[in-house]
Amino acid sequence: MTTTTAPAPTTAAPGRGPLRGLPWVVWRRHRTFLRAALLLTLAGCALFVYQRIGVMDFLHGKGVPPGGDEKLMSEFQTRFGADFARDMEYLQYVPLVVGVFLGAPLIASEQEHGTLKLVTTQSVSRSRWLAATLGLPLAVAVSCSALLSAVFTWVWGPVHGLAVSGDWLTGGAFEATGPVPAARTLFLASCGIALGMLIKRVVPAMAATAFVGLATSVVWDKFRGQLGAVRSVTSPYDGDAPNLPFDAARFDDWVSTADGKLYGFGTCVSPDSAADRACRAKLGIVHRVIQYFDYDQMAGMQWLGAAVLVALAALVLAFVVWRTRRRPL
Repeated sequence: MTTTTAPAPTTAAPGRGPLRGLPWVVWRRHRTFLRAALLLTLAGCALFVYQRIGVMDFLHGKGVPPGGDEKLMSEFQTRFGADFARDMEYLQYVPLVVGVFLGAPLIASEQEHGTLKLVTTQSVSRSRWLAATLGLPLAVAVSCSALLSAVFTWVWGPVHGLAVSGDWLTGGAFEATGPVPAARTLFLASCGIALGMLIKRVVPAMAATAFVGLATSVVWDKFRGQLGAVRSVTSPYDGDAPNLPFDAARFDDWVSTADGKLYGFGTCVSPDSAADRACRAKLGIVHRVIQYFDYDQMAGMQWLGAAVLVALAALVLAFVVWRTRRRPL
């Protein structure tokens, strides 16, 4: 008499659709934030599309391309200025929000609740667990910020010389368009992940990430002007102020000697005009100099800045991988 043994039932990896196994587990753990990110991205894109309709109607109604017309700029600011300022502020805060509310808790929550020790004692290797834990949330966050930036760039492009008075360098457009939002999101999320791994507590890690995000924003403001070769226009000191090209971003103001030596714009400015003239004569100041970046430099500066941020993010993530694989968590 032979005994037949029924085959053991096979259990499919948990998940739905394209997500199976670890990616599905990661999605389940962070589904609230990831779903909110997707919904806010769709809502933001819909709002930008609606604004694009209004902007193009405005331009078609004027019948002229946006130029250096002060009246046109004033009218545009009255009608759309608040909307564009709000959009740019929103896009500038997206990377910080991702770093604080997604990056910082990503590993810290696992450590704080002790689930990480359980995971690492199972058959799943640390490398596989880390790839799933970091890969899916970062992919969603970067994709959402890139999509928001692309749609907003589509809205802002036709009126780049009118929005925020044409100041694309410091008015917010530099950080809200092109590749910069996605690169900043990746960088701040990576910083949040690293800080969470080191601190091992969610709330302190979120606070530290917020501080790092604000501190790096200050550094970025200083670094941004080094991403391109500054151009300059010169005029006689006692003459009319030099005219900048339309859609150029003013960077700095100087006074200079005939041989090009620069002094700060406030040099030799006093209530006594005679003393002022004597001071300029002593130093040989004869010119006013305005330094600026032309609009055609913007894309190159953005891509260079984004490359620097991505490289820094790669270094931070490499440290996270090294420490996760080499040391106890």
